[in-house]
Amino acid sequence: MKFQLVINMERATPDIDMRDLERHTLEMVQMAEAGGFAIAWAAEHHALELFICPNPFSMLTWWAAHTSRIRLGTAVAVAPYWHPIRLAEEVGLLDLYSRGRVEFGIGSGAFQREFDRMAPGLKQTDGHLYMEEMLPVLRALWAGDTAHDGKYWKFPLSTAVPKPQQKPHPPLWVAARSPHTYDTAVKNGCNILSWALSRPFSEVESYKQRLEEAMAANPGAARPIFATMRYTAVYDRPDQWDVPVAAARRQMARFENLFKNLGDVKDGFPKPIDLDALNSRQEFDLDSLRQNLMFGTPDEVIRKLKPYEALGVDHYTYCATFGLGFKEQKRSLELFIKEVMPAFAEPASQADSSVSRAKVSAR
Repeated sequence: MKFQLVINMERATPDIDMRDLERHTLEMVQMAEAGGFAIAWAAEHHALELFICPNPFSMLTWWAAHTSRIRLGTAVAVAPYWHPIRLAEEVGLLDLYSRGRVEFGIGSGAFQREFDRMAPGLKQTDGHLYMEEMLPVLRALWAGDTAHDGKYWKFPLSTAVPKPQQKPHPPLWVAARSPHTYDTAVKNGCNILSWALSRPFSEVESYKQRLEEAMAANPGAARPIFATMRYTAVYDRPDQWDVPVAAARRQMARFENLFKNLGDVKDGFPKPIDLDALNSRQEFDLDSLRQNLMFGTPDEVIRKLKPYEALGVDHYTYCATFGLGFKEQKRSLELFIKEVMPAFAEPASQADSSVSRAKVSAR
């Protein structure tokens, strides 16, 4: 099992200095690279202090300038907010700047609040239709001249300039939850980004089952990489569990505000709602969050991660930002790298075999 990092520029309160946040975010990416993480992801969001990233390509270009090995991805570019030519060109330019390290993730968008500002009149539930039209158009633009006369975009003969360094294009990823989106991903040769939020491990199992069903419905399709994300916090002592759990609960209370489009957002800060008043309140109680999220001492986190590996999760996505303090985030990542990741390292004999196979394939 390989590891990915999601790190947002996140301000939970106005007193957090943006310059400190900028420095911390980059340092976390650099720690992940030094520790052997495969990919670092940046997410597109607008007018929200919880995720400060109006253009993920700008952020990833910044990371590219200060790293050399870790792959850099959009998780995700929101299809309805982009024109296909512009999006194809942004991918190509980032792939040039990063020396071919781009992983391109695309999705349909999360919050109606953002749609109301970035794509007025469009329902968030229809965002997937734009993603489905966008994917083949991007491929065509990366290949050469193409014209498009679709439902959502129309343009005359054009091509992407520059084109990606990776041929025929960077690896493609789709943020997937519904069975339909899994089918779209498999049909289009896209890897899977999934997130079970604060729900139990059975939710991850259901996502894996949706992938299996999509594969069965598309015989001959290449098997995608299956990645799943959790808020993650590793701490030194068992009695430190309350700090990340309290942070996660505050974060989920803000998320529920956004998911329900309550509109109670001031200067970019969503007001937390009362989770105890929800029908799904059991999902947000302290014990459930402690159990379902990837929180614990190194030994506890290893025990929690082993079922993910056994299920067939190819990449575990470590989400570092959910209102946790900078100091706690860095200590968590340090412990994860030093004490958790070695438990999932490929045995030396298998690694040698993989290298041998790669050499044979190269001939």
